[in-house]
Amino acid sequence: MSEVAGAARAEGVIARLHALHPRLIDLSLGRLEGLLARLGHPERRLPPVIHVAGTNGKGSTSAFLRAIAEAARRRVHVFTSPHLVRFNERIRIAGQLVTDLELAETLEHLERINAGDPITVFEMITAAAFFLFSAYPADLAVLEVGLGGRFDATNVIPPPAAAAITSISLDHQEFLGDTLRAIAFEKAGIIKPRVPVATGAQAPEALAVIAAAATARNAPLLARGEAWDLVPEGERFLYRDARGSLDLPLPALPGPHQLDNAGIALAALGASGLDIPEPAYAAGLRAVEWPARLQRLTGQLAARLPAGFPLWLDGGHNPGAGAALALHLAGWNDQPLYLVVGMKSGKDIGGFLAPLLPLADSVYAVAEAGQHLAAPLAEIIAASGGRAIPGPTVASALAAIGREAPPGRVLICGSLYLAGEVLKQDSG
Repeated sequence: MSEVAGAARAEGVIARLHALHPRLIDLSLGRLEGLLARLGHPERRLPPVIHVAGTNGKGSTSAFLRAIAEAARRRVHVFTSPHLVRFNERIRIAGQLVTDLELAETLEHLERINAGDPITVFEMITAAAFFLFSAYPADLAVLEVGLGGRFDATNVIPPPAAAAITSISLDHQEFLGDTLRAIAFEKAGIIKPRVPVATGAQAPEALAVIAAAATARNAPLLARGEAWDLVPEGERFLYRDARGSLDLPLPALPGPHQLDNAGIALAALGASGLDIPEPAYAAGLRAVEWPARLQRLTGQLAARLPAGFPLWLDGGHNPGAGAALALHLAGWNDQPLYLVVGMKSGKDIGGFLAPLLPLADSVYAVAEAGQHLAAPLAEIIAASGGRAIPGPTVASALAAIGREAPPGRVLICGSLYLAGEVLKQDSG
């Protein structure tokens, strides 16, 4: 059977799953625990796990963990979300994305075992990841939390080798609470007794909650500035922790925030017990890839712009992501900056845009036809204080930007769902 047919079968299972539970997101563990018990508890047969939570940077930190471990010739399973273009991007088995056919067969098997009981799509795909990971040997499994942590489906696992909590910001307040303390409490729910947890730059109120949870569970807290730190030095940075220091190249993922994510990954790997030869750290940082995180586009969309208009893509979509982006974009002041912004309805659009608007020469609001829950253009324009003008699509916004003068950088941003549609268009 072809991969195309496999993809269609997987989509069919996912469509049927949507009918089994009335809510797309329902944070609890009981439904998944019941299914995993019927499957013989594959979550108990995983290689050593590093469990990654946080608001911003989870995916990038997971990418750093994988790249460094694979540079050390270790086999790595990875579970991330959401996907950008294809659903099987979420599951990587010992270095390779799960094939559409194997994903379809696994989901169909789990669907039979579940026998029509209520379960969410994310719970089912989490069970599929555990089922697949338990069937293949590997040296490490990297599990990215879907939402929150305490009641996230990934939190059914036994104690991992290490945990990581990346930058916490206001997002998904309808599920996690409307303060940093409340959100940090949910994220800190992945901390297990005596399991080391690495974290990076955090707001004081978020760090206090993480530290209290670590103390309560007798879990070593590896916080930046205390257990580990790093200092940028030109095109390199010096990383230090209790094991010593590493002189390393800047990571392939650009932006000051990615240094923090890299540091968290280094601290978590060091605490996990996985043996990593020193050269692998530098090799992994150079090789790391993670789509839609300040990614330079060079395909069909980029070709629509005249020379001198480099095209970039970022999927950040909350106030913390906007602030992190702004730190990097401030270094782009040698050229005009043209923003193309599309966001998911219900997000804090004004909070995301606030640090970016002072850096932009013009702002275009867009919504793509296939973009999940795209915010109306009027909502984006209003949140920009009237600065944004209708694109109304990425293609038409790029055409308008191409007529601007002088040439400058173009950044498409605001939503991972928009990023997925952009990547489809750029690849043709």
